[in-house]
Amino acid sequence: MARYLIGKVVVHDSDSGRLSGRIVETEAYPVGDAAGHAFRGKTQRNRTLFLERGHAYVYLNYGISFLLNVTSEAAGVGGGVLLRAIEPLEGIDQMIAATRRTIRLADIGRGPGRLTKALRVDLRQDGSDLCAAGPLWLATTSQRRRIVRIGESVRIGITRDAHRLLRFYEPGNAHVSGVKRLRQ
Repeated sequence: MARYLIGKVVVHDSDSGRLSGRIVETEAYPVGDAAGHAFRGKTQRNRTLFLERGHAYVYLNYGISFLLNVTSEAAGVGGGVLLRAIEPLEGIDQMIAATRRTIRLADIGRGPGRLTKALRVDLRQDGSDLCAAGPLWLATTSQRRRIVRIGESVRIGITRDAHRLLRFYEPGNAHVSGVKRLRQ
């Protein structure tokens, strides 16, 4: 699913208008992954990670930023895909206002914390069905923006199972986070 989501669009129809961005970077946290929130089982905090694939799992990371994941397994099985970066499409002025310090278009949705700030995603969207009508949903892109190749690398900011190549991105896209060479 992490590869599949590259090139798709995440849309938030917020009270202040539509915000959307093309997904250009993801990280997979499959079943049995020691770095995943489901590794130790279902808890009050991660219960939405165990919903059927296609739901939003939103959590507060280190008390600073909300992070948005898409559940990737059958109901009752914990696994997900972290959305790491988007290329803003709609509501860019609102996204700039939400991120405050970020004025470069390439930086608005680069990184999972900035992504949720730009899209105004927080715990209210936790558990949303991203495949059904609602304020937060996933869409496909036009054929003109087809992804030719998907890059892969190790995940960023983890210590357990850090060697696994479970980070996927669109090579050459200026909105990808991490080292500069991935954006060229």
